Amino acid sequence: MINAVGREIPEEILKETGKEVFQGAFHYDGVEYKKAAPKCRPVLNPNDSKLLDNIHDALVKCGIRDGMTLSFHHHFREGDKILNMVMEEVHNMGIRDITICASSMGKQNNAIVPYIEDGTIVGIESSGVRGKIGEAISAGKLKKLAIMRSHGGRVRAIESGETHIDIAFIGASSADEYGNLSGMRGKANCGVLSYAAVDAQYADHVVAVTDTLVPFPNYPAQISMSDVDYVVVVDSIGDPAKIATGAAKPTTDMRKLLMAEYTTQVVVNTPWFKDGFTYQTGVGGASIASTLSLAKIMRERGIKMGVGIGGMSKPMCDLLDEGLVGKLCDTQDFDTFAVENNNNPNHYYITAGEYADPFNKGAFVNKLDYVILAALEVDVHFNCNVVVGSDGVITGAQGGHPDTAAGAKCTIVIAPLLQGRIPAICSDVTTVTTPGETVDVVVTDYGIAINPKRQDLIDALKDTDLPLKSIEELRDIAYSITGEPQKVQFGDRVVGIIEARDGSIMDVVRQVKPFTFAD
Repeated sequence: MINAVGREIPEEILKETGKEVFQGAFHYDGVEYKKAAPKCRPVLNPNDSKLLDNIHDALVKCGIRDGMTLSFHHHFREGDKILNMVMEEVHNMGIRDITICASSMGKQNNAIVPYIEDGTIVGIESSGVRGKIGEAISAGKLKKLAIMRSHGGRVRAIESGETHIDIAFIGASSADEYGNLSGMRGKANCGVLSYAAVDAQYADHVVAVTDTLVPFPNYPAQISMSDVDYVVVVDSIGDPAKIATGAAKPTTDMRKLLMAEYTTQVVVNTPWFKDGFTYQTGVGGASIASTLSLAKIMRERGIKMGVGIGGMSKPMCDLLDEGLVGKLCDTQDFDTFAVENNNNPNHYYITAGEYADPFNKGAFVNKLDYVILAALEVDVHFNCNVVVGSDGVITGAQGGHPDTAAGAKCTIVIAPLLQGRIPAICSDVTTVTTPGETVDVVVTDYGIAINPKRQDLIDALKDTDLPLKSIEELRDIAYSITGEPQKVQFGDRVVGIIEARDGSIMDVVRQVKPFTFAD
């Protein structure tokens, strides 16, 4: 069947998953559904202890068996040790056919690839994967379909019961003996535990893993003791040097600085740039530069941002400390400055559900005026690809990309015209992860394209000095430089699906034809 972004979804995949094809970003607006209910084992005896000696004992207590789904979060980023630690013990116990439901996975998890190859792990559900795990999935080594979801889509899948978590492992920078958890006050602080909140609420068993046990009660707690079954203390949950690698530095790349200036001029010439506007941006060089240039104009005009939303880094935290932002609502911290800034009373922790769940009664993304995003590819339909590389290998993550694009009044995607020698603006993206109906402006170093559906933005920007072009013109410029790129050669087997926020199928990912992976 052909879906709303023109992608053919094989009938056998629809039958296998029980899903529908994507029918539009707001197709399920107003839908009613019942939330799932986890098992609950009350602790009535005040003498019962939640402390366990090790991961092995936690697995035994939780009744580990073949075919279970285990969940993890990625706030420790490239410093994470917990997923590998748990899966090594699962493997040593001879347990097989495990599905991993992770908020995201990266190069730090390369060690689990042998467990994919030997059948310990047969399924992966994640925002995305990088490194050798992505290569393994793209090569067809995973037995089941890999399922890629946005951050909001993951919450929806767990809350609805579509994904049932048997055991959730929550890495906590600090914990008390009864399971009050925080991303602060420890040896390896990650700031917030936003992605793990839904796991704590809906998993049958919840195991906290920490390297810093503190006196009861560990308040303020980001995850409550009422949702935690066991607490395991280990030597190290993560490498702080890789959890937060320092400040994201402003770029000196002239192309990125140019795109940043274009982005700022788009923002300040649109009607939502006024006192109290809400804003989200990423940590790429152009995004950071655009935040810095926007701040300069805010100072000049006396305009203050009401709320900054999403993942945080030093530039946004500096604006809060300066008083140019009223509140930060934080789902993930990208550097040590953002982690430490959680001590600012106007820097707030929010859960991934509060941030982006499309099936709750109102998420933060719906209050965004502007979101600044990046993309690997953008096509002439304004569809974006942020998961599959130009070689066809899974190498990225949806994250909050589709969630924020759908919610914001003005969605701006920054992409250089060329990524190396590969056109980033093309006729059709390799894989659709964010539908073009939710993308409003594409900023490149060769010009700016506005989605023709947004006549209000065209009218707002037509009298500026910005280099406005059609998206087709940008594609043609890219092709005139590099030639039209050859399409990736895929095999017939579908190895993964890209879910839309609502759980329908946006696109499929096929097995790449054999090639030699990098060491």
